[in-house]
Amino acid sequence: MPTLLLVRHGRSTANTEGLLAGWTPGVALDDRGAAQAAALPGRLAGLPLAEIVASPLQRCQETIRPLLDARPGLTAHTDERVGECHYGDWTGRKLAELADEPLMDVVQAHPSAAAFPGGESMRAMQTRAAEAVREWNDRVERDHGADAMYLMCSHGDIIKSLVADALGLHLDLFQRIAVEPCSITAIRYTRLRPFLVRLGDTGDFGSLAPREEPPAGDATVGGDAGAP
Repeated sequence: MPTLLLVRHGRSTANTEGLLAGWTPGVALDDRGAAQAAALPGRLAGLPLAEIVASPLQRCQETIRPLLDARPGLTAHTDERVGECHYGDWTGRKLAELADEPLMDVVQAHPSAAAFPGGESMRAMQTRAAEAVREWNDRVERDHGADAMYLMCSHGDIIKSLVADALGLHLDLFQRIAVEPCSITAIRYTRLRPFLVRLGDTGDFGSLAPREEPPAGDATVGGDAGAP
């Protein structure tokens, strides 16, 4: 079965402003995110990508644009099932404010029981994304062969949930996974089991250096802004 490259979108204006963007329209890449997207074709040079699938949200579409410009023969598809979690009433709010919400403790420690008011549950988010991947695996294998490789540009929580699914981890453990903006996660699917062969690879280890403000103990809902 195919190898899937999961790319988180480049850093967005919402990431730098500390907002939970969700499906808010008009959330673009910031200058750093645009530079990350521009570097993506070089990072993937030599890899025989068969297809590109992306979330419909602007920050994902902007992330894949340089790659499509560099490979004009590559077909891109939009799939809402790999769009961001529907955060409902939390959409557009500051993460610092949301930290005081009682539901945040559930999101952090027991996400399989978390459902966002006016939005969807984290279980539903993982289910739709995993179903999309399985369908795309079948389609890519049918059209391009069992050894094909394709790319999917999505969002932090979506990618983390797909990694948990590939590793056979309960959703309650997915907050232990971290993927930075424009990082690449590779999962090789086989008939019996998937193999995680890269996780959150940015090609830059600067994010591991000590920061002026130490990272919080909780996971950032939606994904953090990455290295400064």
